[in-house]
Amino acid sequence: MKIAVKSLIRDERGQAMVLALILLLIGGLICAPLLAHMGTGLIAGEVYESRAAELYAADAGVEDAIWKIQHDIGLCLGSPSTTYPMTDVNGKSVDVTITLTHEDEYGLIYLVESTATGDGSETEIDAYITADIVTGNYSGILDNVITSICDYTLQGGQTEVDPPEGEEHGPQGDYPGDWPTAEIFSDMYWEDVKDEVPYGSGSLDVKDYTATGIVPLYRDGTLAIKNTGTAGLTVQLTGTVYITGDTLIGGTDHAFTLDLNGQTIFVESATGAAREDEPCEPGSDYALIIVGKCTLTGSGCIIAVGNIKFQPNMDCSPSDYIVVLSIRGKTYMQPNGDFYGTLAGSAEVHIQNGTAHWWDSSFIDEGLEFPYVAVIDQIYSIASWEVNQ
Repeated sequence: MKIAVKSLIRDERGQAMVLALILLLIGGLICAPLLAHMGTGLIAGEVYESRAAELYAADAGVEDAIWKIQHDIGLCLGSPSTTYPMTDVNGKSVDVTITLTHEDEYGLIYLVESTATGDGSETEIDAYITADIVTGNYSGILDNVITSICDYTLQGGQTEVDPPEGEEHGPQGDYPGDWPTAEIFSDMYWEDVKDEVPYGSGSLDVKDYTATGIVPLYRDGTLAIKNTGTAGLTVQLTGTVYITGDTLIGGTDHAFTLDLNGQTIFVESATGAAREDEPCEPGSDYALIIVGKCTLTGSGCIIAVGNIKFQPNMDCSPSDYIVVLSIRGKTYMQPNGDFYGTLAGSAEVHIQNGTAHWWDSSFIDEGLEFPYVAVIDQIYSIASWEVNQ
């Protein structure tokens, strides 16, 4: 029995080697194509990574174009298209072309073509960008002798408004139309003075401007406009006067006449302006005061963000249309003489012992720097997106 078992064991010698040789043969057959597949995968991965980098670079070109459209709206206006390069975006070079393809009162449509170039390949994204324009129509403010989104007050036995209350173009409280923001006015009038050297003094003497007129002027701070020269001098505005601080006109020294000449006095100060949570409750202080030593004539705009005290002498006729507007406060009027135009204030318009006449301003619209219709916002979105590789 022992001899038989030993014989069987001896007969199994070498079988492990056979199995090892079979495994080596199979491994040899598999290894070469497996390594080739892995090499192909690595090469494909590099290609995919490179093409993905191109795609992201082209996408970055579209995003940059959208930023430029939003922050430099004049980029494409006046020329069919604008092309510019971007270097080293994910290691790629990108060429971006922005073309204004459509423009109307409702918005703009741009075609953005962004092409990213790599090592012998390129990826192009064509995207249409729409800019929907949101506008406000402020022309209705000038349709009444008094306009307020809150209330108005007629006080004193000498107070007169024409047309009277209840009639067309008469005083309008609870005005339902669009009301402009301080930003709309500041943006508009800043364009008129942004290139001017800031006026360095806190006072302006009109006797120094009788020959030249008051040219476009920017004052960063408070300002007092007065006359230390001969009483009765006349000075004319020849451009926008933009003042950031509280302003006093005609408060001291000698009397003078200020000819608005179709121009604008804009006071950015918000002194006395009503708070957002109490829009009909203005403060008691004033951003702009015009008093009796100043006589106003001519057409023009007198605008302040905060409260306005309007007490000048008036030397006007129906052809002299004046807009007096407090954007976020009250307009208090007590003039000496007939006023022709519109008195407006978001919180309140208060007339005491004064006379105000509304007049059809259409004849002077082109001569008044007033934002009848202004852009409030532009909403940008991607209308379509196409990738070519």
